[in-house]
Amino acid sequence: MADWTTDEMPRLDGKTVVVTGANSGLGFEGTRAFAARGATVVMACRSVDRAEDAADEIRADAGGEVDGELDVRGCDLASLDSVASFADGLAADYDAVDVLCNNAGVMAIPRSETEDGFETQFGVNHLGHFALTGRLFDLLDAAEGIGGDARVVTQSSGAHEQGEMDFSDLNWERSYGKWKAYGRSKLANLLFAYELQRRLDAASGETDETGIRSVACHPGYTDTNLQMRTAAESGNPLMKVAMRAANAVLGQDPEIGVEPMLFAATTDVDGGAYVEPGGLMNMRGHPTVGRSNDASYDRGDARKLWEYSTEATGVEYPV
Repeated sequence: MADWTTDEMPRLDGKTVVVTGANSGLGFEGTRAFAARGATVVMACRSVDRAEDAADEIRADAGGEVDGELDVRGCDLASLDSVASFADGLAADYDAVDVLCNNAGVMAIPRSETEDGFETQFGVNHLGHFALTGRLFDLLDAAEGIGGDARVVTQSSGAHEQGEMDFSDLNWERSYGKWKAYGRSKLANLLFAYELQRRLDAASGETDETGIRSVACHPGYTDTNLQMRTAAESGNPLMKVAMRAANAVLGQDPEIGVEPMLFAATTDVDGGAYVEPGGLMNMRGHPTVGRSNDASYDRGDARKLWEYSTEATGVEYPV
């Protein structure tokens, strides 16, 4: 398993894959790989212009045409209205979604708020994806999926180990630490992914049909534009230098960093699994199934987070 690469991905002809943040970094590489296997990839991006440029680049690199199709659509995870509009548009044009990759994210930025008043890292990284997954649930449930089940793949980070859930101040209104907020958002991704699988399992016990598998992953330390955006947002020129140096020394190529997401999306991995790099300190290398920290499996916190997220977004799940 540790030697798995994208060369082992199956053909995905006739499959529909939604990737958030598809215009750059891991989302871009994942989009390229899915399309090369024949999938229709819906590129869900905040900037349609940047996404169109990314789609053109993928086509050009493939000699002018990819095996699958690229469908660029606007989806701003910092706006619940945008998420709803995106989901409605997808439901109007597609009968099913086989894979949803909850990939987009922001990292360690100064405190700001989303359109709906949530702290941005928590609002984008977790709440936006919670709402999106819920609104696409029927399309996922209608899919044949891969290996018989549709997939919800939620991208976390090793930074979840520094995250703590404080339900009295989820939006950091009393105090704010940008790295602590990032860690909390990535811990929330895992609590959501595992709780979704538990609810799917419970629904399966009642109806004998699940149809959807929820899997979490993290890319390790990967050299993407996420680090440089963090440095730019900081306003500190020394951070730009430090991030650039860290990426050069420690960062692996995005083509490798995206492998856990692709593995989680296309192989026969169990629902509720955590796919991570299998190399040095689980920060480099090809994908393997590992284990996240104990806090991510806290069922009480997962239920609290689910209840809060349902109320905050207004999105109800049928499980």
